[in-house]
Amino acid sequence: MRWEAQEPKAAGSQDALLALQGVVRSVKTPEFAGITFHEVISKSALNKVGKTSGMPFGWTINPYRGCSHACVYCFARKTHTYLDLDSGLDFDSQLVVKTNIAEVLRRELARPSWQHEHVAMGTNTDPYQRAEGRYRLMPDIIKALAASGTPFSILTKGTLLARDIPLLKSAGQDTEIGMGISLALLDPELAHRVEPGTPAPKARLELISRLREAGLPCSVMAMPILPWLTDGDESLDALFGALAAAGATGVTAGALHLRPGAREWFLAFIARDYPHLTGKYARLYGGGTYASKEYRQWLAGRVQFFKKKHGFTSRAQFLPSRSNAGARPEKPTRIMGTSPAADGLAHAGTAAQTLF
Repeated sequence: MRWEAQEPKAAGSQDALLALQGVVRSVKTPEFAGITFHEVISKSALNKVGKTSGMPFGWTINPYRGCSHACVYCFARKTHTYLDLDSGLDFDSQLVVKTNIAEVLRRELARPSWQHEHVAMGTNTDPYQRAEGRYRLMPDIIKALAASGTPFSILTKGTLLARDIPLLKSAGQDTEIGMGISLALLDPELAHRVEPGTPAPKARLELISRLREAGLPCSVMAMPILPWLTDGDESLDALFGALAAAGATGVTAGALHLRPGAREWFLAFIARDYPHLTGKYARLYGGGTYASKEYRQWLAGRVQFFKKKHGFTSRAQFLPSRSNAGARPEKPTRIMGTSPAADGLAHAGTAAQTLF
């Protein structure tokens, strides 16, 4: 691997991971069977997003690379090949942990050149995957962003987020924050097949309710909708009904897309678990990234129908557009999601799907 020289095996106990912060090592622990953590010293925390990307945010933070959620459709799988790891099982089990990321972030936010632009988290791999319960990187990241007056958003499937609800409420007094939960299906058996490392759909619905009870906004990314698996009227009706009952403040939904890395892994899953759909997927996607235009238009119509039926009449409020990013506010600002204004992500079209 390209960073192999930075991963000496540490002597002594493998339990007190943070006690050896600053010592780069590879770790396996019994409570994370089958997973190896590669602890690295990060040189930067903030990642610049190019203006031509189509994304409605200019910066991201990714405390982890790889993701134990192991979603078979995850677009970020290909990024693991940049580390000379594969986009399949390695992505699920060889996890890079940036143990010093909060310290680096504080330095970057203190620079006079920092313009306090919006920072998005959860756009590549999930910051609240299981590893966060052990490394606890997010609390210090949230504190650093709030203290500097930097607006930020979090998108996650992880119910570990509940741990940080008090901290997020406090951060909302200092800067704009946006919260999003990723939930696109309710069937627990299907969820176990396509998202085997994630909390159950019921647990994520309960998290939405907890966020709302705490006075925080919570939009939902109901993506990806899976052709022939979750795109039927019964499934969509149940999904949007459950999201409304949980108190979601908005929903953005869209079809599965299959980028290189994700495409091979997902289609292998279809061939193994749903072989009767193999030919249908081949025809629908034609070897490309997106489903046919006709299918996407049909799905958009069904989504709009069920959103309206269950009271989701405004666009999901999750991220501000780039035009809303700017200098540090002089006084505390509202928590994003309390107004019905459309957010940049909802306008991003197919580009928005790269969040997954």
